[in-house]
Amino acid sequence: MAKPRLTQRLRRFTEDRGLKWARRRQGLDSLPAVLAARRIYILPTRAGTALGALLLAMLAAGLNYNNSLALLLTFLMSGFALVGLYQCHRRLLGLQIRGIELAPAFAGEQLVVTVQLGDATGQSAADFAAALRTRDLSAAEAVGTGDLRSPLLTLRCVAAQRGLWVLPALRLHCTAPTGLFRAWVWLHVDASTPVYPRPRGTLPLPEAPGDDSGRTDPAGGNDEWASLRPFRDGDSPRQVAWKAYARGAPLLVKEYRGLAGQRHEFDYDSLPNGLDTELRLSQLAAWIVESERRGETYALALPGARLAADSGPQHLRRCLTALALFGHRDAGPAS
Repeated sequence: MAKPRLTQRLRRFTEDRGLKWARRRQGLDSLPAVLAARRIYILPTRAGTALGALLLAMLAAGLNYNNSLALLLTFLMSGFALVGLYQCHRRLLGLQIRGIELAPAFAGEQLVVTVQLGDATGQSAADFAAALRTRDLSAAEAVGTGDLRSPLLTLRCVAAQRGLWVLPALRLHCTAPTGLFRAWVWLHVDASTPVYPRPRGTLPLPEAPGDDSGRTDPAGGNDEWASLRPFRDGDSPRQVAWKAYARGAPLLVKEYRGLAGQRHEFDYDSLPNGLDTELRLSQLAAWIVESERRGETYALALPGARLAADSGPQHLRRCLTALALFGHRDAGPAS
């Protein structure tokens, strides 16, 4: 049991030293960027190391027994390996990194990192892979998808806690075409995204004092159709405007409003004293998500900040971001 732990510590130490050296040598990357030869590193894989040992043994045997056929086979296989070394390095040389996008997520859910590559080398997106270098050495790895014009690398990792998630060092690597060598580059990009508190709580939705929530909509009745909006992950298929989609329109979702003027005031200080900070933020997040789902307006009041009543995707992001960064504006990288 001690051997795997020693191997893991040795690997972590080696990667940490190499990563720090690469950061000092390269500095911070600004995108878009084109990969130059000086920042591409290449080493044999396990298969490449085994092939190298086999070639040394074949060379020693051929020289010892003066076997010309054995020497010819050894040199042919060595030439094949060298060509694979060159081709693997060429896969990354001149590759363009167009951009890196981070999608916000709720705490405990998967956070998506998308790396968009250029088509400078004309290679297939499946030739490349990427991994995040996190503190616990558990890399979120993904293989490329997409076509030659817009290859994408999509990585998914769990956002452990709310706050500001800062993108760690990203390793882009390639083992094509032979799998005998691995070429890689380190990307150090200044990018971050908020991690929202997990929506949970059982308290009922509060209403602003003196609002007109009791006045019914002139159209009459509850659940009256209000508008169409673009489809978002998590929307129910029952709300999709399938008739409009069949006519060639984009995927839209029907929004309904029950009562006109329905407005909520979400105040951090008005929550019960028995709730700690994280439970308060989770309850506020649950109210915000529920109000947005209903199409109602809502305001958010936090110590030292207040967001006026509004609704819509932008207001939702503003409120959730305020909750995510509450007390964590100097947060560091999360793994």
